[in-house]
Amino acid sequence: MAPPRGLGQLIAILLLALAPHLVAADCECGFVTHTSAAQKQARDSSGTSQLFFTNMLESKFFELKNISLDGTWRRQQYNVSARAGRGEYGKAFAVKNVYSLPGSGDGDSTASTGSSSHPADDGVALVVGSTLTNDAVPVAELDSARSDMVFGSYRAGMKLTPVNGTCAAFFWYFNDTQEIDMEFLSREFDPKKKVYPVNLVIQSEASLQAGFDASKTGTFKVVNLTFDPTAGFHEYRFDYLQDRVLFYADSQLLAEMSGSSVPTSPGHLILQHWSNGNPLWSGGPPEEDAIMTVSYVKAYFNSSDSDVQSSWNSSCQKALSKGSNETVCVVPDVTAANASTGGTFFNTSNPNDDKNGANRLGSTWAATTSALLLLLVLNCL
Repeated sequence: MAPPRGLGQLIAILLLALAPHLVAADCECGFVTHTSAAQKQARDSSGTSQLFFTNMLESKFFELKNISLDGTWRRQQYNVSARAGRGEYGKAFAVKNVYSLPGSGDGDSTASTGSSSHPADDGVALVVGSTLTNDAVPVAELDSARSDMVFGSYRAGMKLTPVNGTCAAFFWYFNDTQEIDMEFLSREFDPKKKVYPVNLVIQSEASLQAGFDASKTGTFKVVNLTFDPTAGFHEYRFDYLQDRVLFYADSQLLAEMSGSSVPTSPGHLILQHWSNGNPLWSGGPPEEDAIMTVSYVKAYFNSSDSDVQSSWNSSCQKALSKGSNETVCVVPDVTAANASTGGTFFNTSNPNDDKNGANRLGSTWAATTSALLLLLVLNCL
């Protein structure tokens, strides 16, 4: 199917803008990310190692003084019963369990609920408490405010807890059968043997039929990390594409999953740290308060919102009409050396400004195009 004349012309111009020598500019027309070298070699001549997205969300938690002022993210408060959560205990999600650490500035917690044995790192803390409340474990969740995220490259800088008995998770979510997860079970960590597994999961209709045991499907893989995820920050990433999902740690490819289990709907991002005593998964509850720290989140993606798509098209056309060839930004890879601060950011707004925080939802670099545009660009590269 040929693209409409106007869209085809825009794609042609954008392809010229994707020249390798370009550096980050105003990004009005979008972002280019890259798959790993190993993935590039694995694809045939008709494939591509470049991915093009038109929208951006960037949160520098390591500079944030007060997470409650950031309108881009929402701390969650709700309860899950032991039965509903398939655990020995319930889960009590509370906003007080998500807070800016003192190292980030003022903080929004007058009394840290974390253990004194865990030094303050710059970022946002998600704490799992060791003291039960009404037979439930105090746990934490932070969700992105926007839920129009479709195909994209999603990244988080995280330092995990060494305390046994929690599940730390970074994931994209639409519903229980359309979900992309990176989950870390601290009970599985073994420093002596240098065993640090990450559980890579796509929840799907197949996992629903298996009682949400994705290990019985083809979309569950356990990969051992080559580093201690509790000793410092590392970037965890998944690229959600139309036909596959690629998982990374510090820009190194961990696994690829494809097939009908790949989600098809728009969703949102979730950072979660929890325990419910299930010996087959989270274990716990932890014997002391456990902290997972998130230093940043980056997302380069396409939107399902038609108004956002239209806004992107207008912004891009306007920028191109000025004759600039620096409207597409290349997103560099992050390594362990700069995972605590995330390397390059294109969003220069002040994360501590509550006015910016309230408006940032609608101002993360104009917006996005449809999934059709992504496919057309990828096919043309």
